[in-house]
Parts: sequence; C-alpha cells; structure tokens
Amino acid sequence: MARPLRIQYPGAVYHITCRGNDRKNIFGDNLDRKKLLEIFVHSLMVYKVKLFSYVLMDNHFHLLVETPLGNLSEFMRQFNITYTGYYNRRHKRIGHLYQGRYKSILVDKEAYLSVLSRYIHLNPVKVKNMLKLPIEERIKKLKGYPWSSLHGYLNVNRKLSFIDYGMVLGEYGGDTEMARKKYKDLLYAELSKDIDIKDKIIGQSLIGRSEFIEWVKEKFIDKDISSEISAVKKIHCYNSVEVIMGAIKEVTGKSPDDLKEKKGVYRQIAMDLLYRFGGLKGEEIGKIFEVGYTSVSQERRRLAKKMQRDRKLWELIIRIEGLCQ
Repeated sequence: MARPLRIQYPGAVYHITCRGNDRKNIFGDNLDRKKLLEIFVHSLMVYKVKLFSYVLMDNHFHLLVETPLGNLSEFMRQFNITYTGYYNRRHKRIGHLYQGRYKSILVDKEAYLSVLSRYIHLNPVKVKNMLKLPIEERIKKLKGYPWSSLHGYLNVNRKLSFIDYGMVLGEYGGDTEMARKKYKDLLYAELSKDIDIKDKIIGQSLIGRSEFIEWVKEKFIDKDISSEISAVKKIHCYNSVEVIMGAIKEVTGKSPDDLKEKKGVYRQIAMDLLYRFGGLKGEEIGKIFEVGYTSVSQERRRLAKKMQRDRKLWELIIRIEGLCQ
C-alpha cells in the first residue's frame, strides 16, 4: 500500500506515534511536556478515549489508546492542533511541529495490547546512548524516567487517574500486585532482547493474529471502507438527536426550542454533543440551529476553551454525557 489505511470503528485500539518535523524536538522543556499532558487529558475526556500507555521522548511520543466512539481522527486532530498552537506561541515560531500526520497502527488487543504497552514503556532505554549500559543501570534509568505511564504499572500508589491499567494488567490476572510483578518481570527481561515490532506490522497499518487481519480485511478493506465505517458507527455508538436534546433538558432545563432560539453555552454544549454523541456533521448541526457549519466549528472550539478553565462547566457536561451513554 502506498499509504497506510485510516481504519476507524467503535472499540478500535491503536498504537500512535507523532514525530517532530525533520526529527527536531517537540518539547523545549518540562513545561511543554506538562502542557502536552494537560491538553491530552482534556482531549481524552472530550472524545471519550481510553489511554492504556504513553511515553514522551524528546522528539516524539507514543500512545496506546482505545476509541469507544471510533473517533481517532477527531481526537488526534484536536489534540495536535491545540498543542502545536501552544508550542508555536510560547516559542515564537511558525509552521509545522510534526513530521506529517500522526502514525497509527490498528492493534489486535487480544494478542498485542500488553506487547505494545511494554514496547512503549521501554522506549527511554532503547536509545543508542543507553544500549551499552549494564542491565541494572538501564533498569534504574527506566524507573527514574518521569514522562511515562510505567510508574502506575509498577506501583499501585503511583497510578494516574487518566490511565486505564486494568485492560493491560488483565493479561496477568487483573489490577493486582501479583499482576504488576509479572508485568515488571517480563518488561525487565525484554531489556536484553532486541525486540522490534516493525516486522509484525501488516501494510503499515495493522498488527495482530491472522484471524484479526482477515476480519479487518473483510470488514473494512475488501469492501467500501467509507460506507462500512459510517454504518458501523451509526449502528453501534451514536444516539438520536432526541436522546441528546432530552439529556440536555433534564440537566439544564433548556428545551430544544430554547437552544435554537438563544445563543450561549447551552447551545454550544448541544452542538458539541450532537457532533460527538450524535454522529452529525457540521452542516447537519448547522441546519438544526439555522447557522453555517463554520459557526458550529467555532462554537465547539469556544466551548473547549471554556471547559479548560471552568471546572463547573466540565462537571455539567459530564453529567449530560452520562445520560447519553
């Protein structure tokens, strides 16, 4: 394939990599790393994405995520645009920060979730200047590396609220101390091995067992991909306009007519939920509120900014989302 496929469906799991343009650093200092994580955590909440593992390196980062709503493109676009805008403003630069679009590998989670989690966590000690060090020294460096989700896998007291540990640790018996020890022992054992997942990736896009590859081919490649994905989304994940509007009314007291007649934050919430939970495009949402699709995008961006600084608004939206599940 000349170009990797972008396959999306509810419940899909991905190994994602973003690299700096011309292999340049994407972080100037730890303030940038903290800001990226802040933006990332917000995006996880907004797009209902589950995070299993991550690592931030100097010029790239790795993520292992699941998209219950089949919305990887929207999630990554918002996340990367927001961070790039922040980085360019802070460092007084213009232009692209990343080397093209993000790279995503669709993962057979039944067979490769733990493998990829360990692969991601080992990144800090797989760089050239680390490979010649004794194993004990590399373990010490790995345990001391702060920009990774590994710590919560090794120590229950260092778990992060935005990481889903249970899925990966389930392979070792669950979210328990024994499971953590098994994960740690296997991780450390792999330090002395030359593990490279590249030769296991099919067509630059897939990693999994033969039955998983065949299922993906039959479902998304051998057929009309765009129409198939659209159908899967509509069947399995999205709610009707009535359900979403009803949830908003139950929490805020605002009826659909109120939302259509008056601008403001409640209308912004309605537009955003219709996009994320209703599966409607900007044009379709615009018709409901009698505005153009660009206005819908602008209102959703304004809401996202408000949510970053207004915790009560965030909690309000979470309450509404709970009725849209």
